[in-house]
Amino acid sequence: MARTLCMTLLTLAISFSMQSCTQQESAVSRQIDDAAIADESNTEEWLAYGRTYSEQRFSPLDEINASNVSQLKVDWYLDLADVVGPVSTPLVANGVMYFVGSRNVVRAVSITTGKILWRYDPKVADIAGDRMRVSFLYGSRGLALWKDKVYVATVDGRLIGIDTKTGEEVWSVMTVDPDKALYITGAPKAFKGKVLIGNGGTENGPTRGYVTAYDAETGEQAWRFHVVPGNPADGFENAAMEMAAETWTGEWWKFGGGGNVWHGITYDPEFDALYIGTGNGSPWNQKVRSPGGGDNLFLCSIIALDPDTGEYRWHYQTTPGETWDYNSSMDMVLADLEIDGRDVKALLHAPKNGFFYVIDRALGKLVSAEPFTDINWATKVDLATGRPVEVPGARYEDGSEMVVPGSMGAHNWPPMSFNPNTGLVYIPTIHQGNRYFDDWVDHPNWRSPNWNDSAPTDGTAVGYEMVPYEDDAVHGSLQAWDPVNQKRVWEVPLPIAWNPGTLTTAGNLVFQGRADGDLVAYDAATGEVLWNQHMGVGIAAPPITYAIDGRQYVALLVGWGAAYAVVGPEVPALGWSYGAQTRRLVVFSLQGDADMPALQPPAVPVPLAAPDFKVDKDLAAEGMKAFGQCGGCHGGFGAVSGGLAPDLRASAVVLSEAAFTEVVRGGALRARGMPSYEALTDAHISALRHYIRQQAELGLAIQTER
Repeated sequence: MARTLCMTLLTLAISFSMQSCTQQESAVSRQIDDAAIADESNTEEWLAYGRTYSEQRFSPLDEINASNVSQLKVDWYLDLADVVGPVSTPLVANGVMYFVGSRNVVRAVSITTGKILWRYDPKVADIAGDRMRVSFLYGSRGLALWKDKVYVATVDGRLIGIDTKTGEEVWSVMTVDPDKALYITGAPKAFKGKVLIGNGGTENGPTRGYVTAYDAETGEQAWRFHVVPGNPADGFENAAMEMAAETWTGEWWKFGGGGNVWHGITYDPEFDALYIGTGNGSPWNQKVRSPGGGDNLFLCSIIALDPDTGEYRWHYQTTPGETWDYNSSMDMVLADLEIDGRDVKALLHAPKNGFFYVIDRALGKLVSAEPFTDINWATKVDLATGRPVEVPGARYEDGSEMVVPGSMGAHNWPPMSFNPNTGLVYIPTIHQGNRYFDDWVDHPNWRSPNWNDSAPTDGTAVGYEMVPYEDDAVHGSLQAWDPVNQKRVWEVPLPIAWNPGTLTTAGNLVFQGRADGDLVAYDAATGEVLWNQHMGVGIAAPPITYAIDGRQYVALLVGWGAAYAVVGPEVPALGWSYGAQTRRLVVFSLQGDADMPALQPPAVPVPLAAPDFKVDKDLAAEGMKAFGQCGGCHGGFGAVSGGLAPDLRASAVVLSEAAFTEVVRGGALRARGMPSYEALTDAHISALRHYIRQQAELGLAIQTER
């Protein structure tokens, strides 16, 4: 009997222990679903790209605030093997942080120690193969969470569901046609048991933009919505495409039309609506793709869709018939505003074209639109029609025109944030223009470039040149914008045009990393700098904040990257060279006691001297045309690398025709991310070498003069 009693007591003890553990697990384990992601009061986690469905990037946390942020210190950090700067927003759920780095590698780490729990590698270099040439190094902007899975989209076009506990792949689906120049750099979005993703590729060949919803559990396609119409002879998928076709002319379908949804996806649980921001036209120049003009729906638009079916509800087009790469794929923030004594369920949007839009999302109607930076392509937005009033000549009808903003936009994808306490939106702003020209383009015979055709072709793209506006140097700024009164409240100038997104908190703070390597905390009301920490390398990713056991943390991925690392000619002078500085995940708190990691010095690429290599100017001129295939990674301005890939001016490989041929045409470095270009002839290879060496000698001459 005593034995029986002991066994009974032991059984009860084990049972109680198991129940206790289960209760503890349920207490800390949060079901990640619509209710959780919509919960603005959840201060402990960061469950979605914009923290919640509102995309505000506002946290109610205030342990770190304007009065004590100067005491912020490193709590822990994790060095990464990535050679390209991460650009993603980490997610935090149930004590784990998830983030994606170079080559779409996903990691799960402890939120208090940084210990790696698992690592998932989608092997994009192996699977993408030579499709890496369309866009390989720009990075992924983030992940999505739903229940027990985390989702990543890869540059080669896959959407993958991963088990949050084990890091094992649950399902994978190819979302694009592998024969087209499509890729993914955007973050998937999860809602109502679905995962949504779009893609990029407008500039690399004929492409017709779309978004696709997949079942979060199985990966099966639920629905797809095309942004632009196809060939009318093939029929239209729905009434929306039939309506859109009336706004196009010519044979636009031969060019694809464009409209890729490469970013800008917001789910609105209050109205059970999905908003997508759409991309630019393919090609940029409307005179080529739609020679008779027209609005070209649904380019550069905000489209409201039914989240269950993908059916069209309403749209607002920011730039009708656009011709400057003014896409509207920037983030869309949901906020409750009082405007003229009326409560407005607002959608806030600051696209490339330089206007800040407030849209009544209950009605799908424009409330207001005002320039938030210098603009010379339009004078205003007519509130009666919702259309911009264009400046004559802005469409470069006479062959050339200086247009502001330029193709990088006044605001690109780095996310803005909205603080409901201050009522202000914090916008990373770009101050830069383009000279657009098409006087050399053969309009009737124009054809889209083809990523499979790696040999250089003439006249396949519309010309543009990034230049300073008037006498001002290209620069950036962080500005606080009042969306109710449509005016700037404060602005902080920044030396580099491209800077990452922002985080704002109830502690009256705005956090932003910068291209010059500083992580800065600003007073949200005044813009006063309250704290800064140099991170030893340029920053491309936006910060987040979370809390556990009463301690607030600020986390940031550190490393220079994104598109401006290619197109920004002033960036290399900062010294954020390929592979020179360690990429990191760094986490701060008021209680932090870790040492700041050692900072590697800047490393400006030094062109290699090669007196025995005699540059042929005629070959170099031909090589400049061929280098258009290379500039997307190795630097589009004089072969000066911005840090995404090695600076070829400093490469000894270029000096050997055999070695250069083996790398460029033979694919010797494909495993490291360098695709092969089989279509390049010996003449192309020779011309490339002469162009690169010409630019190296020019760089050496400039350094000597200095």
